Amino acid sequence: MPSNQNPLGALPARFRRERVLIVGCGDVGVRAARLMKGRMRVLALTTSASRADELRSLGIVPLVGDLDRPATLGRLAGLATRLVHLAPPRTEGEHWWRDLRTLALARALRLRSPPAAAVYGSTSGVYGDCAGARVAETRPVAPATPRAQRRVDAEGIVRHFGRATGARAAILRIPGIYAKDREGGTPRERLLKGTPVLRPQDDVYTSHIHADDLARAVLIALFRAKPQRIYNVCDDTELKMGEYFDLAADLMGLPRPPRVSRDAAREQLPLMVLSFMGESRRLDNRRLKRELGLGLRYPHIGHGMV
Repeated sequence: MPSNQNPLGALPARFRRERVLIVGCGDVGVRAARLMKGRMRVLALTTSASRADELRSLGIVPLVGDLDRPATLGRLAGLATRLVHLAPPRTEGEHWWRDLRTLALARALRLRSPPAAAVYGSTSGVYGDCAGARVAETRPVAPATPRAQRRVDAEGIVRHFGRATGARAAILRIPGIYAKDREGGTPRERLLKGTPVLRPQDDVYTSHIHADDLARAVLIALFRAKPQRIYNVCDDTELKMGEYFDLAADLMGLPRPPRVSRDAAREQLPLMVLSFMGESRRLDNRRLKRELGLGLRYPHIGHGMV
């Protein structure tokens, strides 16, 4: 039976021979790898040979290569039966709207025996500002930032890769990731600094997902996702940003952040923080639950913050 530790339940013997390549094996990748341990062979691309020992200690086979140096990726071809791609695009370069990393990976994997399934971790930012509307996966993308535009480009590359090779390629659109045991996974530091949030009449809706639930979604999508399918991966919480910070402050026993107008925020806050305050949407996660059958371990952000 499925469980929080083994969300797919007991896998048939043939699945234990699966070889899963994780590209972008950071916090979420490591969490997903732990779920696969002993059930599949897990490989991970790393740019640093010095990280090899850490990956081996987690039961992961390290492969040294660099998405920014396509010539180093040739050895990946034919190694994996399934792919988890969580690496972010570069943030600089001449072609700022492109994700050349994903393009290099797709080209390398097509050289020989491409994986049968691929899962790409994108961002809910591809929807742009939705004025607080509830957003399903069928909504057209409207990226308003270079960061989101690069993710749209990556999504297109992954879906084309799936159509060209026959791989079942799934796109996971991910909002804010949180967890107490994740670096920067709670707003504690921001609350301690007293960083302001928008007053209610100017505030925006945001969505979240616990890192453990995201890792489980990645694993399930590898086996259950429909071909070339998009999934919003979020919990059931519907809060505006200020309400989220108020809740976090209450749970942590810290002062609630001050509220300011949007005009005042433009004068006080850095551009990166302001960019998240310029988009309001509520993600619809029904496809995640109905098609992938994911039962959220942390359905409300309050469950995972304490």
